Parts: sequence; structure tokens; C-alpha cells
Amino acid sequence: MDLDLVLIRRMKQGDEEAFDLFVRKYYRDILVYCICRCGNREEAQDLTQETFIRFFARLSAYCHREKAKNYLYTIARHLCLDYLKKRKEMPAPERELTEKLEQTDLNRESSADRELLLDRIAIESALKKLPEEQREAVILYYFSGLKLREIAETLGIKTPLVKYRLRQAKNVLRQLLQPGGEEEDGI
Repeated sequence: MDLDLVLIRRMKQGDEEAFDLFVRKYYRDILVYCICRCGNREEAQDLTQETFIRFFARLSAYCHREKAKNYLYTIARHLCLDYLKKRKEMPAPERELTEKLEQTDLNRESSADRELLLDRIAIESALKKLPEEQREAVILYYFSGLKLREIAETLGIKTPLVKYRLRQAKNVLRQLLQPGGEEEDGI
């Protein structure tokens, strides 16, 4: 029998241990997703908590047909989109780089650590340049580890469209992450 189905039945009966097990099972995955979407750990923690609050608020009406994890991702996705709409002013990539470099004392960091930090900043900047639907597919596939079918269910689209979005995103990211890729392509 499906563990989620058992947990959901127990949660509907008010079993506190089932709530705790359910949250521990999915908290990290939803948190990582929210961090990737909004880029701010504190906000991501709040969004993750709100995701579970909304899931539990609708628990009595929830019918376990698909994976509960996909439903959690759907809730988190909507919360992140709302958060990003409210936070309209997005800092420029150069400003982000400066802020991150100021937060890290690069003089004390090893050469390898500096390279990792710069690579991470470049990847985050490139991801932000993707169209929303491509960025969403990349985050769910590479950072959240969902299968193509699960991404399709979460986004409410067909699997071939997920494949297409991932392929397009890879092409754009490849161009953006090549040395001089941004200037050459005008992206």
C-alpha cells in the first residue's frame, strides 16, 4: 500500500505523528524547490511552510489520486509565482554578483571555492534569463529530481511539451554559459 495514502488517511483522522512524518518526508524537496525559484533562503523557508499549511488546510477535501508530492509542488509553484510577482524589482545580475561576493570573504576562500561560487552565480544568472516555463521545467527536473511524467502532472501539461521545454532550456543555457555567450547571442 502507498505510504502517502496511509499517512493521508491517518492525518485526516488527526494523527499528529502522521503529520510529522509527512512533513519530514517532503520538507527538504519543497524547500530546495522554493530556494531555486525565489533565490532567498529565508523567503523559501516561509514559502515551504505556507505550502504545508495550505496542503493541510485542504486535507479534508484532498483525494489521493496522484502523488501527494506533485500536489505539494503545485502549491509551492503558485506560492513562488505570487512571491515573485510581489517582488517585482529584480536586481540586475551584476548587482547580484556584487552582493554575493561581498557576503563571501573571497580572500579567505580557496581558489576552488571561489570558482565554485562564481560558477553557481553564473548558473543562477543564466537560469533567471530563461523564459518562465523553461525555468520551471529545469528546476523541477534537475533540482527537484522529478520525472518527466511528474513534471507534466505538476504543470498540467503533456510530457512531450516538458521534453521540448527542457531541450529548449538546455540550448539557451549552453549558449549563456559559454564564455562570451551572452554578448554573442544578445540574450
